[in-house]
Amino acid sequence: MKTLQAIAECAKNASTALSSVPTEQKNRALLAMASALEIHAEAILDANRRDLEAAVSGGMPPAFIDRLRLEGRLHRIAADVRTVAALPDPVGQTFGERVLPNGLRVSKRRTPLGVLGIIYESRPNVTVDCAALALKSGNAAILRGGKETLHSNTALVAALRDAISEVGLPADVLQYIDSIDREHVKEMLKLHDFIDMIIPRGGAALHQFCREHSTIPVMIGGIGVCHIYVDESADLDQALAIIRNAKVQRPSVCNSVDTVLVHQAVAAAFLPRLVAHLRQDGVTFRAAPRALDVILPADDVLPAGESDFDTEWMALILSVQVVDGLDEALAHIRRHSTGHSEAILTQNDDHARRFVEAVDSSAVFVNASTRFNDGGQLGLGAEIAISTQKLHARGPMGLEELTTYKWVIIGDGQIRPDA
Repeated sequence: MKTLQAIAECAKNASTALSSVPTEQKNRALLAMASALEIHAEAILDANRRDLEAAVSGGMPPAFIDRLRLEGRLHRIAADVRTVAALPDPVGQTFGERVLPNGLRVSKRRTPLGVLGIIYESRPNVTVDCAALALKSGNAAILRGGKETLHSNTALVAALRDAISEVGLPADVLQYIDSIDREHVKEMLKLHDFIDMIIPRGGAALHQFCREHSTIPVMIGGIGVCHIYVDESADLDQALAIIRNAKVQRPSVCNSVDTVLVHQAVAAAFLPRLVAHLRQDGVTFRAAPRALDVILPADDVLPAGESDFDTEWMALILSVQVVDGLDEALAHIRRHSTGHSEAILTQNDDHARRFVEAVDSSAVFVNASTRFNDGGQLGLGAEIAISTQKLHARGPMGLEELTTYKWVIIGDGQIRPDA
């Protein structure tokens, strides 16, 4: 492997070349990348099986293995790349145009961020999402996946780099750090002369590590302690379907629900139904005392521990709590939310309005599953991360969120007068 500085220098040079590439050529590269995933599917899946076998033999939990698996998903991943190719190119878009009293014409123009350093763990699909979004938005990407996905990522990146080269773009716009030495991550976080943004995708420990060691701006996100509040006016049949979708469809992802709060007026009618409905899917429960009062004791219903309401379960586990009303639900969310995704299920328009105004998370839902906090579902094609911070970008980071802008000022001989 080249030194990290050499990798970063190559990425920086490639990003300069990519920044002025026309949209049509970038789209041809993306379509070639999608085709390459399908052409090289056998080799990619063979590499993925090696990672899966190691994960199973290493005793990794089912949720981890689910995130790692590419079988049955590769064609959909390729389709997502084609979706990105069909999206509008943000680079060069002009906005905020106005004419000042002195005649200066002022506008903002979108430009690439430059080089993205992306550190992630057990999801090899992230490799493709990041490569596609970075290229379309004019950015180079330096990827560093987890040791558990080394074979999968190496095969994916090899196919993608070949496709990029085939259309006449520099393959160095996509770089992969194939060392599992964590010291290389520390070194990467100090390469501020070459890398413009660090995007960690993983658990809280990874985000904290990046915050503590990086001299480069870090985009924080992707950690979800997500809530659904069932109001007294909620359609309870609809609520069962929404909560099941939010918990069961993909329990190992950051937008799955972790805690359900239920208004005390409907708790006795709703909570036993919810438990019976979800236990068919293997869900177990961590119930606060007021919830335990209305749920029949069972092996899969345990008293909530001190930290359970601050836990992102990433598994078929659900915390449940009974609250007196909307104000108590909002107070609970303020205490325990990570700012990712929260939902209210209600037929009361005033309660819906108050919830949307009061909850300060990257996505707030009314009568819909938290699973929709996703770039593909919200029309972005894919996302490179879900930001839960407030500067630069928030929520799913698609193409626009991977750009910055420069001011463009056009004059006709104006000079600034003396103060």
